[in-house]
Amino acid sequence: MRPTTLTDTAQIERLFADFLAAWTAGDAEAFGALFTDDSDYVSYDGTIARGRLEHERNHDKLFRGVLAGSALAGELESVRHLTPDVAVAHGTASVLMPWRATLPARRLSRQTIVVTRTAAGWKISAIHNGRVRPVTVPEPDAFPAKMSQLMARVARRLGLGRR
Repeated sequence: MRPTTLTDTAQIERLFADFLAAWTAGDAEAFGALFTDDSDYVSYDGTIARGRLEHERNHDKLFRGVLAGSALAGELESVRHLTPDVAVAHGTASVLMPWRATLPARRLSRQTIVVTRTAAGWKISAIHNGRVRPVTVPEPDAFPAKMSQLMARVARRLGLGRR
């Protein structure tokens, strides 16, 4: 097993930059080429696409349709090597539609990306897109927690819900 190097991290950073660039160019073929043949793509809405060719077909329709002329703007936040040939990267990005000059905060998504070293270089094996919608975890004595606790007690008394 060979060790990871700074060059590996730089190549993964380049992969993320190519991901943004292929989207912005509306180039579904270049976009698809960034993925392994057996990759998974989970969209922000929770749908899943499997395989490089499906990602390419889906994005071709998007780039020629509802996302025509859009740009993908973002940055890579971190890369963590799990093995010399597998890493997890986190990035944030958002689709900038052609009629907008700035990104609306509500459109920001975070990507969790599994990348693997292949004979052709680093490729995306899995990506999961999730909207950035931070919520504060309420303290156990806060109003939302108290209401949830009350509803759980009532449900148990009425014999509702899981047992």
